[in-house]
Amino acid sequence: MLPILLLLLSPASAWIPVHDWESGNVTASVGESGQCVCHVYLPEHTFPADRVEHMQQVSQDLFLEVEIQMNQMISYEGKLEAYLKELVDLTMRVTILESSADKYIKLEFELLRIELREFEALVSQLKESLNSTSPMFDSLYIEIRNMTLIVNQLETFDKSNLEVIRIEFAKLQKKLEECQKDQDVIKPDIGNCNRTGIMSIGKPMVVQLNAHLNAGYLYGGWGKDSKPVRGYESMYFYSAYTNHYMYDLYLYSNYENLILRSAFKHHDLPSGWEGTGNNYIVHSNTIYYQHNTPFSMSKLNLTTSKYDYRVIPAASTSFSYSYSPHQNMDFSADENGLWVLYASEASKGKIVIAKIDEKSFGIEDEWSSTAYKQLAGNAFMACGVMYATRSVDLTTEEIYYAYDTRTNEEKHLSIHFSKFREKYTNLHYNPTDQKLYMYNNGYYVSYNVSFNKE
Repeated sequence: MLPILLLLLSPASAWIPVHDWESGNVTASVGESGQCVCHVYLPEHTFPADRVEHMQQVSQDLFLEVEIQMNQMISYEGKLEAYLKELVDLTMRVTILESSADKYIKLEFELLRIELREFEALVSQLKESLNSTSPMFDSLYIEIRNMTLIVNQLETFDKSNLEVIRIEFAKLQKKLEECQKDQDVIKPDIGNCNRTGIMSIGKPMVVQLNAHLNAGYLYGGWGKDSKPVRGYESMYFYSAYTNHYMYDLYLYSNYENLILRSAFKHHDLPSGWEGTGNNYIVHSNTIYYQHNTPFSMSKLNLTTSKYDYRVIPAASTSFSYSYSPHQNMDFSADENGLWVLYASEASKGKIVIAKIDEKSFGIEDEWSSTAYKQLAGNAFMACGVMYATRSVDLTTEEIYYAYDTRTNEEKHLSIHFSKFREKYTNLHYNPTDQKLYMYNNGYYVSYNVSFNKE
């Protein structure tokens, strides 16, 4: 200790006498002349302010580093969640390959192996980044290896045999369909409307899951051209997506290629021409569908790729069928031609039946029904009669209403038929084979229709 301060206080005569004392780093005494003398001792080194400042900076840096690491942990957790989702997707794809030969045509084994290797590398990177020994990563590695083994085993099973199985499956379905036709009590009288209406709907023919092999593609439609041009009598169409919009259309030359998911043409609807509502049909090699900008009925010629639209001033976007939104215009075709069903504010939500003039693409005549559109599951035309459907229960549908445009008469019916799933987004009649085509929650379903004769 070094004395660094000397205090000289007032003379003793003016000071209260004190005795010599010492307290810590301060001492006090009375000098020879009676002065009070105080000595203050401080450490030999000054206060380390620079060290404190350095410590504060280090503390701040550590805080920032911890914050960065925590953000990285959050990022890694997000990546891990994404990786786990990818693994689930891969697992589903491998399960499809493993479970049934009727769900694919070309087995992309090498692509699957590449994706599995990439996934394993991502998991390794994540494990190193987290510097973790969690058993979760070991579980991921084991699952990836197991899937790789399954893919390899499936490939050695001989993929050409699996494609043969697929073709044979298509033939078997065709035979089953023909057998079902042969057992119908009343043979269809194609093109003839000398009958009094629908008598019954046959059992559902569940063809298969959609061409995307995606059960999430709930909104869509499929069927045949209701007025095929020469050379395309056996053509089928299909379109679907995860919501009510329509972005593209696939065409198949025949039933077998539909089953094999081998399209001969794929139409991408350009921006501004996308469809909505899913109640479209193909008629005379032209697809008719609902367009929302502007709200109108639209068509695409599948040969020339020419688009056109017509606005129906009375049609409203406020009324749709009960199973799906935005089904404001429902296109249908029968033995008498092309139709569109809609509801308006003037009709107070009841279905209006409009006959379309194919040449001018305009409305040539209209009829007003008493069936509320929002209470119906769907509707279709057959021999000039509009039939409306509704749900009875989860597996049963009912044709409950009919309006005959020839006689302007309406009837209340109760014709039940089974359905594969509760809801569907497309139901239309085809006069070339007298069938109903339904897109039932991602599945192709068809029905034979039997009519009463006059």
